[in-house]
Amino acid sequence: MTVAQQIHGRLEAEFHPYRLEVFDESEDHRGHSGYQDGGESHFRVLISAPIFAEMSRLDRHRAVHRAIGPDLVGRIHALALEIAG
Repeated sequence: MTVAQQIHGRLEAEFHPYRLEVFDESEDHRGHSGYQDGGESHFRVLISAPIFAEMSRLDRHRAVHRAIGPDLVGRIHALALEIAG
């Protein structure tokens, strides 16, 4: 299972979003800091779920990081988040 699939699965299970997209943008960062052969280092997540509506931006980011878990977050060089309620 790819890192993108793991991220998707964990976020789906935690938030039951009505929109969830996970993009591996690693290839766009070839030659930059943190790039690793084979990709799976730079990700963009678009997620929308009702639970985020009453959270601050910081609380949304913390919740997503918690849901992804330290094991995966530790393997990712960059994680861009677009979160909506």
